[in-house]
Amino acid sequence: MRAVLLSQTGPFQAGSKPLTLVELPIPVPQLNEIRVHVSACGVCHTELDELEGRTTPPQLPVVLGHQVVGTVDAVGENATRFRLGDRVGVAWIFSACGHCEFCQSGRENLCAQFRATGRDVNGGYADYMVVREDFAYTIPDGLSDVQAAPLLCAGAIGYRSVRLTNLQDGQRIGLTGFGASGHLMLILLAHQFPNSPVYVFARSETERQFANELGATWAGDTDDDPGQLLDAIIDTTPAWKPIVEALGRLKPGGRLVINAIRKEDRDKEYLLRLNYPEHLWQEKEIVSVANVTRADVQDFLNLAATIPIHSTLQTYPLTQANEALWRVKLGQNRGATVLVMD
Repeated sequence: MRAVLLSQTGPFQAGSKPLTLVELPIPVPQLNEIRVHVSACGVCHTELDELEGRTTPPQLPVVLGHQVVGTVDAVGENATRFRLGDRVGVAWIFSACGHCEFCQSGRENLCAQFRATGRDVNGGYADYMVVREDFAYTIPDGLSDVQAAPLLCAGAIGYRSVRLTNLQDGQRIGLTGFGASGHLMLILLAHQFPNSPVYVFARSETERQFANELGATWAGDTDDDPGQLLDAIIDTTPAWKPIVEALGRLKPGGRLVINAIRKEDRDKEYLLRLNYPEHLWQEKEIVSVANVTRADVQDFLNLAATIPIHSTLQTYPLTQANEALWRVKLGQNRGATVLVMD
């Protein structure tokens, strides 16, 4: 089968090709596993974190990709949940122990033995992959394969982020950064909180225009003043400056939700500008989003098919994985980026 391998980590620079297209044996599903014939796989900023060493895979080489959609084409022993031909998805959470206090309380995203698809095990930048059947998801009929792919991470983690804001309808909310997750959250917010003004802070005019097209109340640069203090802000950027700025824009008692696996070090010194009375006092809260649960993923897929939520997409063939990921790094793609296997 074709697969795109990451063999070493380091800076991702213009003209470099850190991902290599190779031929690998087709994996065989083991006990309780299914094999997925992949049709589409979303490209995520987390793959940049892996490639550039901020969340380094424990073993290299590895096949990246954790927003995987395809059909079941083989099942291992005792795997009975899906039938051959069923459409399924695979998300960032590949497995967890199932026994710890977090797993037992439906918070397997916090399990110490959490394993990530495309980091700890081979993922979906390939024609086939295997996964335990209890960590695969039914794709609702109302979603195409390419539409479903970004919902498995960008959408699901956005869904979790919105829940963690504790937002009430009518309260003001901000979105810092407007990529794959940001644009899906804006659509979700319009459905779940129709009376809540949404303020978008984005670095490029293209992103701000996109936010306005999708119904944002206000869209400005990351340095701009929206003229209102906000009840909640969700940050999806890889930088630190937006964190400090967001804290200054919150109402007393407001909550900042950080939707990021890792932050880059390029502007870490900006944290020295934190001023306790301005940024942290009056019971402001900071909450991080750590991965997603299986319930997050399936619940959001079902909700997205019902609303419905349709991602704005840029698609690339598997052979152009380097180019697709580079454009994600530069923020040049509108909405979500998806690799297709045909």
